[in-house]
This record gives sequence, C-alpha cells and structure tokens, in this order.
Amino acid sequence: MNARPPLKPSPPPNARPLLNRRLDGLGTTIFAEMSALATATGAINLGQGFPDTDGPEEIREAAVRALREGKGNQYPPGPGIPELRAAISDHQRRFYSLSLDPDTEVLVTAGATEAIAAAMLALLEPDDEVIAFEPFYDSYAACIAMAGAKRVPLTLRAPSFRPDLDELRARITPRTRLLLLNTPHNPTGMVLTAGEQSAIAALAVEHDLLVVTDEVYEHLVYEGTHHPIAALPGMRDRTVTIGSAGKTFSFTGWKVGWVTADGPLVSAVRTAKQYLTYVSAGPFQYAVAEALRLPDSYFEHFRTDLGRKRDLLGDGLRAAGFEVYQPQGTYFITTDITPFGEKDAYAFCRALPERCGVVAIPNSVFYDDPDAGRSQVRFTFCKREDVLREATARLRRLGD
Repeated sequence: MNARPPLKPSPPPNARPLLNRRLDGLGTTIFAEMSALATATGAINLGQGFPDTDGPEEIREAAVRALREGKGNQYPPGPGIPELRAAISDHQRRFYSLSLDPDTEVLVTAGATEAIAAAMLALLEPDDEVIAFEPFYDSYAACIAMAGAKRVPLTLRAPSFRPDLDELRARITPRTRLLLLNTPHNPTGMVLTAGEQSAIAALAVEHDLLVVTDEVYEHLVYEGTHHPIAALPGMRDRTVTIGSAGKTFSFTGWKVGWVTADGPLVSAVRTAKQYLTYVSAGPFQYAVAEALRLPDSYFEHFRTDLGRKRDLLGDGLRAAGFEVYQPQGTYFITTDITPFGEKDAYAFCRALPERCGVVAIPNSVFYDDPDAGRSQVRFTFCKREDVLREATARLRRLGD
C-alpha cells in the first residue's frame, strides 16, 4: 500500500500588516480607552469631554418635533439642510461680521471630526507638510496620516502654552501646504491673541499657505476674546473654519458640525466629505438651526457657567496637590503631576481609577515627542458641580 504523500504546507499568511501603515501606532483613541476604564471601575469620568447634562430643553424638543414631523428622517441634502446653512451663515455674521453665502460657502458635517478629516483628505497630497500646534487633538494626526501628508509639530510649552512665532516661521518649508490651528486650544486651553492671529495670517499670506482652523470652543473663552483668522486681511480665500454644535449646546452625541470657507474651498472639502458619511443627523440639523438663533443671554450664561466650573475644578486640583495651568478657554484643565513625585502621565492615568476613583487623560498621547508632555494630565470640567466636588475630594487621597 502506497504511503500517502506528505501534505503540502499551507501558504504563509500575507506578511503585509492588515492596518494601513499610515495609521501604524494610532490604534484605539485614548478617549475610548479611558472612558471604558471609567465604566469598568465605576470611576468619575473627567477624561472625555462630554457633559453629563443635556443642553437647552427647547432645542431637545426641536429635535423631537423634527422627528415627529418627518423632517430629516430621510436623507437630507448633501451640503446640509438650507435652514441650518442659513443659521450658520447668520451666526458668523452676528458674532464676527463675516459674510457667507449659505448655498456655496457653508457645509454641514458629521461633527467637527468629519470636517477635519474631509479638509485634510481634500486639501493635502502625499508628502505635503502640515504644521499643527502640539499637543494636538488626536484626530489631527490620524487625518493627516490618512491623507499621506507629514505633520510638523509646533510645540506649545507650559505654563503659558503660547506659540513661538519665530519657531513657526522656521518650520515653514517649500513643502508646507497647510497650517492647522486650534483656538481655543484643546487640550491646553490657550486662546490665540489678535496679535498672534495677525502674525500667523501674515505668514500664511507670505508663503501662500492654506489654513484650517478648528474653532469648536469659540463660545467658551473666559479670558481674552476669540478672533477668527478668516476675518483678517488676505485670509478669506485661504481659510477653512470648522465649528460644531456639540460643544456649544451640550449635545455632543448629535454630531453636527460645519465648515465655512470661500466657495472653492468648500467645494473641495465637500468632494471628500460626500464619500465619508454623505449625510448625517437629519432631524438634529433642524434643531441646531434653532439653537444657533438662541439669544445672546444663552451664550453668556453658558460661558459664565463653565467658567465657574473651571474655577471650581482648578481650585480642587490645586488643593489636591496638582500644578494647575489655568486655561483661557475650552472645558479642559491641564495639570502637572511632578508635585506627587510622578513623571509618567499615562501610567498615572491608568492607575488613577483604582487609586481614587477618577479618570483623566494623559497629555503625552497628544505629542509626537511624548517627553514634551510626559508629566501632564488633562481633566474636563463640563460636569455637574456636585460631580466636580466629589472628584476633587477623591483626588485629595493622592496626598495620603
């Protein structure tokens, strides 16, 4: 009886990594990781930036009304419903004296995150360079990478986190295509001054650069004033401004954002955006259109309320032993953990839920050079005051 021939070995699996090399090292976002840790441990989540209460009741009811009336239950128009685009245009005129055509210069997106992605994919080509403030919101790195471009960090350093404009000039090369700004800045809370904006605008004009500016915290400035760079001379036709309803109206789950820019820029971003989500948040668009027309008193109260919570959390963190860098805007506070004899923010944040039942975010994940922010930890204060008081009481255990 003939022996059975040996089985041929199976072909080796594809040696090429499954994940696109451009996304190598990015993995699960730190926000998902830390929020999951909060859920698993029952800790107070001062990490991810979402409020623990909803926004105005009349705006929530506007969304319910839209659902019941069949508004937005089917695909809305690709650029966004006309009512919301008109409201966004009116908002820019009302607060910043910027005149925009709602039909050609406004684009509704699935939150600011999609707006960032669509802008990077539309405006960048492989090997373009993008200068961005470091530490940067984590989606910036991913979106630049997906576009095949190279991020060039401009490091903001404690305690003031102000941009070094001489360093910015030095980082511009013939390959620089775009400046990616964020003011008010997440995670540091820095707000660009009018002088800084003017200097950055002059560099953009001098070197013929595009500017994408993330201004989702525009209504949360406690010290200073928000100045849209798009309003400065020479910037109208080179600036893409990104806004969002989530941070301003405390409905982060609705994911309604927008892009405003000169017509050709909006057209370019829309080309990329239509192949991402195409459309989203139909009924919520009608509600956000109403929200943008709320009276000035809403925006003033919102800012005052968050400013009070900023001070409450900041005082509590100082009492617990942290070095606190007072933010000018956003709803985040950056701290330093070296007073505790700690140096590794990531390890500190991983252990914090077990040590005292609080979750925070390590700023080191927002840097290309982790050493630059290795001892920095970010907390959010967009929570109820009783939650903030309980969190800071728990954090005082760190000194025991």
